[in-house]
Amino acid sequence: MKRMTSAACVLLAVLAVMVGSRAASGRNNIRTTFLNNYPAVVGTQLDDLPSKTDHCGVCHFNFNGGGARNPYGARIEVGLNGGLNNLQAIVAAEGYDSDVDGFTSLVEITHIGTFANTPTFPGLSSANVGSTSNTPLAQIQPYLTPAGGPDTTPPDVTVITPNGGQSIAAESTYAVTYTASDAGGVSHVDVFLSEDAGVTFKPVATSQPPAGGYSWFVPNRPGSANRIRVVAYDTAGNAGHDDSDASFTITATPAGYVPTTLRDVDLPGTQPHEGAIFDDPDLNCGTCHGNYNSAVEPWYNWRGSMMAQAARDPLFLACLAVAEQDAPSVGDLCIRCHTPGGWQEGRSVDTSAGLLTAKDRHGVQCDFCHRAVDHNYVAGVSPARDADVLATVSPVPLQYGNGQFVNDWAAIRRGPYSDAPASHDVVESPYHRSSDLCGVCHDVSNPVFAAAGPGNYVPTAFDQPHPDFDVRNMGPVERTYSEWSQSEYASVGVYAPQFAGNKPGGVVSTCQDCHMRDVVGAGANEEGTPTRTDLALHDLMGGNTFVTDIVGMFYPSEVDAGQLAAARDRAVSMLQKAVSLTVTPEDFGVTVRVTNETGHKLPSGYPEGRRIWLNVRAYDALGQMVFESGEYNATTGVLHHDEQAVVYEIHGGLSPALALALGLPTGPSFHFVLNDTVYHDNRIPPRGFTNAAFQTIQSPPVGHAYADGQHWHEAGYNLPAEAESAHVTLYYQTTSKEYVEFLRDANTTNSAGQDLYNAWIAQGRAAPVAMAHARVAVDVLADVPEAPGEAFAFTLESIYPNPFNPAGTLRYSLAERSRVRIAVYDVAGRLVRTLVDEVRDVGRHAVAWDGRSDAGTDLASAVYFVRYDAGGRTVLRKAALLR
Repeated sequence: MKRMTSAACVLLAVLAVMVGSRAASGRNNIRTTFLNNYPAVVGTQLDDLPSKTDHCGVCHFNFNGGGARNPYGARIEVGLNGGLNNLQAIVAAEGYDSDVDGFTSLVEITHIGTFANTPTFPGLSSANVGSTSNTPLAQIQPYLTPAGGPDTTPPDVTVITPNGGQSIAAESTYAVTYTASDAGGVSHVDVFLSEDAGVTFKPVATSQPPAGGYSWFVPNRPGSANRIRVVAYDTAGNAGHDDSDASFTITATPAGYVPTTLRDVDLPGTQPHEGAIFDDPDLNCGTCHGNYNSAVEPWYNWRGSMMAQAARDPLFLACLAVAEQDAPSVGDLCIRCHTPGGWQEGRSVDTSAGLLTAKDRHGVQCDFCHRAVDHNYVAGVSPARDADVLATVSPVPLQYGNGQFVNDWAAIRRGPYSDAPASHDVVESPYHRSSDLCGVCHDVSNPVFAAAGPGNYVPTAFDQPHPDFDVRNMGPVERTYSEWSQSEYASVGVYAPQFAGNKPGGVVSTCQDCHMRDVVGAGANEEGTPTRTDLALHDLMGGNTFVTDIVGMFYPSEVDAGQLAAARDRAVSMLQKAVSLTVTPEDFGVTVRVTNETGHKLPSGYPEGRRIWLNVRAYDALGQMVFESGEYNATTGVLHHDEQAVVYEIHGGLSPALALALGLPTGPSFHFVLNDTVYHDNRIPPRGFTNAAFQTIQSPPVGHAYADGQHWHEAGYNLPAEAESAHVTLYYQTTSKEYVEFLRDANTTNSAGQDLYNAWIAQGRAAPVAMAHARVAVDVLADVPEAPGEAFAFTLESIYPNPFNPAGTLRYSLAERSRVRIAVYDVAGRLVRTLVDEVRDVGRHAVAWDGRSDAGTDLASAVYFVRYDAGGRTVLRKAALLR
């Protein structure tokens, strides 16, 4: 054995430091242990290079030792930090393809003679070799991936089943059987599916054992031109394959309300089995980025967050079950964002999430975000590596949204810093400082709908991808990122020190500025990691306090109660920073103003029962309550919608035409994936709001009006004369009784809805969180005009009922005395009835429409448009007349 050089000693010293207090265990002889375990590599390129004898390049990018470890070295580190000794850690790494070149570490190190250039470096590949230093690239490049060799004969492969003529039900499990043999041994097989009789193939399984077959969960991609291809690889890297002799049929999953398939939700970006196999964050990320300072470290804070619970979320799983009933296979769109690792590794073909593993349930995890590639490549700005990744993706996403991500298959992480002394290959990425990264999953559209006009969406052809993949030509579901993009936060930034953390000046502009605020701390426990003043805290919470309370009931062995409790506290803090509340005494009672301090609508996110409301109580001189609006019964979970109640929320629903086609009631609906209409959206816009801009992003107010620039809402409350004080509380609730009961009652396929309901009861019915509170003294005068209700707002509500027959009522309000014109038009734009055309006073008003034209004739059953013009505002509402 050669005497170790000083360069080798550097490696050993660093490896000793990386395990902290366990350095005394003698782990400073990794190189010696490696060479002793693989004596055949002594004297080869893994031991000596012409320019660098006794080098440390097996584990490190720097051949002098120290600094970042390559993927093989990082894998060794995981074993050491998991309690293994040197030899055990080296042996444990043998089965991994650390550098993602198609060969395990064992093959690269030990199959000398099988290939022309072995042994090869198990941690280096063409994708990361540019990160090496202190040795010429020309001496390394011939030894990156096993190639050539005396064995040039590919394995012999025979597909046994399905071999043609079969009829296989989608969403069933089918045994793909085959034989694969080779004189030198078969390493593994990959399985592919063709939907066009063998013209093109897509992967359905990778790295399967060479014998025993593959248990295939059949995707809901119906058709009669399907064939299976099995590709086998021998230990010399040769590949052989066989295809089904003839086509077989896949029969569609029975339709729900609509006959959707996986093709309906096909979208651009990295596809299953084309990206990376993500590391387990507990095993691979927590070793360096956790267990040293829970207040700021990335691992602890991420692990309690809703990002980490995204695939465990019982509310999501209950919603997914109903969505799958309504529109088979649309769950694939949901799984893309709730567990991109499970989706990318092909376990979303069971679109009800039945194939997901414990690793998948880590949700939106470290490896996903830190291997994310911006589809909008800018030369000289984006990492150069991104161009190589994008060249392999077709089609590339058009916009940020719908989980259309691009992910690097190589173990090259990206982050916001240029000086991170990571133990793995890392590059600086401006994308990771941009809200665009968040927009990938926080802007969601339904690709089964196409826009047919403002607020009007029609189903696309079933069993076909969306015709153009343009999210602005899809049905809007959630627009958080787009709302931000049209706000003052995105354009110039907003002074909001409550969110900014340690950011100089207190100005916030990106999603990360608020949801990953700057703190002081180190991002890893590695020696040399700088203490930063702009460390991004992996807070990653919005306002969800309900799921953090219940997820431990479902997955007690996968979550940590302390991490969840800390995340819940951060969510409460986020909610309390999100608003300003002012209460002004009036002769009639009080005026309450709620100001949105966030960069998106308040509340934002999915229309799944989340809501904010005002609770106003008045007390007399004896402390007796004499008035309450917005009463919430914690025992029943019922929010009382009294005459003056103000609730901020969005209601999607079914248009008359679609409801008729589906056999469901017209109007607001919790059938999430079927809804084609927004019936109500009075959520408070962010700073910088304009009606025109929010119309372009498919998120205008509906049934309510906000003036351009208005990022607040005011409501007047009439209080009784005996009132002497008013107490106002703004509450947030993650989900409502109505939605939870819908998920329970609508579910006919599994217990997810009932399980959620049981947890909802046990937890306290998603107890609301107080966002803000104010108390003022009042002196209410008798015989004063009533409060104008929603002050300073010109509004037109939807006709009630809708559809109506024989008559419906339109309610509207005026912020000031104004001329009002309310007119009805047919779908061709022809005026059919003028209901109001005169000056009216400030306040609330109502007008009835009997379904007749100006000529007094009964109009036919149809959808009509009601136009409201007042105070320089124009609002359109749909009204469905059903005879």
